[in-house]
Amino acid sequence: MTLRTATAVIDLHALSNNYRFIQSLAPETKILAVLKANGYGHGLERIAKALPNADAFGVARIDEALALRAAGIEQPIVLLEGFFAAEDIAILAANNLQTIVHNEQQLAAILHARLEKPLKVWLKIDTGMHRLGINPEQLEQFYLALSQSKNVQQPIVLMSHLGCADESKNLATPKQIALFNKLTGHFSLEKSLANSAGVLLWPESHYQWIRPGLLLYGVSPLPIEQQVKGIAPVMTLQSSLISVRNIAAGEGVGYSGAWISERNTTIGVVAIGYGDGYPRHAPNGTPVLINGRRVPLIGRVSMDMISVDLGVQSKDKVGDIATLWGKGLPVEEVAIFATTIPYELLCNISRRVHIQLTNESA
Repeated sequence: MTLRTATAVIDLHALSNNYRFIQSLAPETKILAVLKANGYGHGLERIAKALPNADAFGVARIDEALALRAAGIEQPIVLLEGFFAAEDIAILAANNLQTIVHNEQQLAAILHARLEKPLKVWLKIDTGMHRLGINPEQLEQFYLALSQSKNVQQPIVLMSHLGCADESKNLATPKQIALFNKLTGHFSLEKSLANSAGVLLWPESHYQWIRPGLLLYGVSPLPIEQQVKGIAPVMTLQSSLISVRNIAAGEGVGYSGAWISERNTTIGVVAIGYGDGYPRHAPNGTPVLINGRRVPLIGRVSMDMISVDLGVQSKDKVGDIATLWGKGLPVEEVAIFATTIPYELLCNISRRVHIQLTNESA
């Protein structure tokens, strides 16, 4: 008997297909594939190597960018939050890394740096999300300073970020697009605005660069009732049943007996828990896929195990595979049960989860 512990099955063919689907939505644009947070839990270097045609990659931290360079990745890499310390600038230049500039401190650091070769800069403007970006009235000042600096590779790229793009009827997005156009329309520069939701719902936000993240991994950024046809999940999180037993009505399951059986039934224990990244706050009823049918999570999520109600007619046995999310059970749906978002579930996959590569969808 061979039991599988927590395993993330990564389908690289699905990744390639998702990339081509995104290309079909914006055929005239270049793609900056977002790989931050360990490639959304899928493996930073692994995903980059599986996307040889990507025009550029986006990461959040300099360590991520250096890891990609160490793995032999040669495409442009953009630090999506910019650099955090002035001493990082020389590292960026030495490793041919590009940076976003979104505040006065970053601008000053670049202007006063002593560099052997200039940096490629993406200038971020706050068009209404109010997270990162210079104020609109600062654009001319920043552009002039960057365009005249010997430390900056010309031309720069202008960008912003959409805060409500996943809501098709939210007026904030057309307002952001209109402001971005007003501010940047007179610049003959490349521009970037669309995230995954922007790629799907707002073609007028595509410009010269799009920045898909979640969509690359076959997960929709839209409300679950708005299905996105043409993508497939790259990650399927699985484990196996390690215990099957019958219990009587009225018996409690798990810590504190938090779930009480209302009938005689068969329960199973799956070898996965919050130590693997499965959400501890997932409630009773969260679906788990076993032998082609959905069964409900019962009781509290433990560090290494969860329990499920297999039902009185169950034929399931120790060693059977349980799918926590992925093919057959969208992570978007599990996220709703766990009152979170699919981004968090994917990014929380822990180091002890085994990785299995596959091209099953080929």
